[in-house]
Amino acid sequence: MFYVRLIYMRYLPKKESGQALLLVLLSMSVVLTVVLSILARSTLDIGVSTRSEESVRAFSAAEAGIEQALVGVLNAGPVDIGNATFNASVTSYSSGVSEFILPSSLYSGESATVWFVSHDPITGNLSCTGPENPCFTGNEIQVCWGKENTPADLNNTPAIEVSIIYLSTSGDYTTAKIARVVVDPNDIRRTSNSFSPPSGGVICEIDSQKFAFKYKFNLVSLGVNTSGLQLARLAILYNTDMGHPVSVKVFGGTLPAQGVAINSSGVSGSSTRKVEVVRGFKELPGIFEPVVISYGGITK
Repeated sequence: MFYVRLIYMRYLPKKESGQALLLVLLSMSVVLTVVLSILARSTLDIGVSTRSEESVRAFSAAEAGIEQALVGVLNAGPVDIGNATFNASVTSYSSGVSEFILPSSLYSGESATVWFVSHDPITGNLSCTGPENPCFTGNEIQVCWGKENTPADLNNTPAIEVSIIYLSTSGDYTTAKIARVVVDPNDIRRTSNSFSPPSGGVICEIDSQKFAFKYKFNLVSLGVNTSGLQLARLAILYNTDMGHPVSVKVFGGTLPAQGVAINSSGVSGSSTRKVEVVRGFKELPGIFEPVVISYGGITK
């Protein structure tokens, strides 16, 4: 007797067929999305890190150009340093102008120098010979100071002191003398310090920058020999909590160079950084100014 075993195969309903494949595809899509997201983030991070590193290198190269110029190597570049390059150039600062703004604001007790006499580009000595070494010999100067809209009646309202150093006999430095102008916008303080009041009229504005106060004075009326002008020292008084900008305008001529401007650009990859430094000429500290008006000789 033969037996026949019937094998029944169970089939999924038609409505359930293909679900496994769909689940697999969905899972693969999720995994692929995560992987692509990680790769994109990694690529972005690498790009940011690379640009950041290039930026630092470019800035360091620009600073290297500044240092190179400061030690006397003029107009250096292009110079390769590692994976970066710099170009540095040196030009005269505020040469041949009748007005300019001091490169930095002044705090109480700080001073800055404005030169009326040229510095020889080779020796650095004071010189007024030849068209390449012009000197200012005019007789009127205007100083402007204070941030715009600074009140005049506060305890920290800035006053200004201008010390003009000149030679009573041109070319003879043993005849050096000093003339001073002190101006205070604060009416109450002037009753005790006897400073001069600022000039009125139109507000002082230089290179689109406005100043709160101004004062215009005549050098001849101060007894100054304008043919022997050397320099002016400008000092801010009373403003103990903030620095204030200061500007100078001359009449009857133009000013010689007030120093040198060093411009340096560094390049690394796609990053470029620029640095600018203004270096004034060498000058004696203000502590030596009383010697100019002393009656006796200098003793050690």
